[in-house]
Amino acid sequence: MPFSVSWRTLLDELDGVPDGATLVTPLSRNRFRITDVQEHRIIISFENKDQKQSLQRDQFETLYRRISNTSNGFELDRLPPDADPYPAVWSLHPRFEINEDAGVIIEREESTSTQLLETETELETEDRTEPDLDVYADALLLVDALERHDVATLEDMETDTLVNLYTLLSDVQRNANSFRKDVADVLLNRLHHDRPVSGPFGSVQRTTRRNRTLKDDAEVLAALEDAGIDPERVMSVDRDKVDDALEVTELAESDVYEIDESEYVRKAEVDDEVKETRLQGLKEQLAATEGEEAQELRQEIVDLEDRIDELTSFRTGAEVHE
Repeated sequence: MPFSVSWRTLLDELDGVPDGATLVTPLSRNRFRITDVQEHRIIISFENKDQKQSLQRDQFETLYRRISNTSNGFELDRLPPDADPYPAVWSLHPRFEINEDAGVIIEREESTSTQLLETETELETEDRTEPDLDVYADALLLVDALERHDVATLEDMETDTLVNLYTLLSDVQRNANSFRKDVADVLLNRLHHDRPVSGPFGSVQRTTRRNRTLKDDAEVLAALEDAGIDPERVMSVDRDKVDDALEVTELAESDVYEIDESEYVRKAEVDDEVKETRLQGLKEQLAATEGEEAQELRQEIVDLEDRIDELTSFRTGAEVHE
């Protein structure tokens, strides 16, 4: 299909995009809206930023050619830094689709999904759902505890309150780490070639960790000896073997170890029944929150997110200020 036909189809699709609809760039995950559609360019505006960008028709054509010349899709990480919005806009075309797991944009024979998110109206009317996650339940309980107690002066708090706080903090940490790993496993497939990917609260980057494990002792010693290194220079005491020796001798632990004792707090048990009772009460309280108080709370959350975005966002690529 000629580019001119696909371009006209794309412009027709853009004319039907609802006001306030948001798209998201596949690599940097930046949200933007289409503010103007012209014959030779498309003007976009990034959310929560004083930043606009002009997307040129000839650049769309270049990307179109590259997509058409590949059978398995054009790799997104080959895009220039300021070209991230182009594939997101192309995804509004009925035959172009972004596969984030594979990191490509590809042309299909049938209709495809897009990078179009919900409109503001849809987001406002969407029913609030409760995630079935342990970290959510524990975090909700922790927030409630922090709101009910003055944690600025821990020394003045009752012991049982401190115990509750420590228990909840421990549970949140454990469950957050577990969920964080699940998120990282999925996210790893969407990050390409150490290019940072940003979100409203920060950015992440694919990195490589190098772990070393010594080969068999005999192989290591032989290699060092062949290189002219005296094997005794790298010989050391094996802790496991020392512990085995302590069990069959009259030596005391202090004869071979420098011992430094320190005391710490360890969570002994959790009363899940009490936690569940309190959690259910909080859920009912949240569900019953309506009217002016609920609206004020939602507005406070929006204002907080805006402030966080201002502190954590950064700009890249060509910008058009109007």
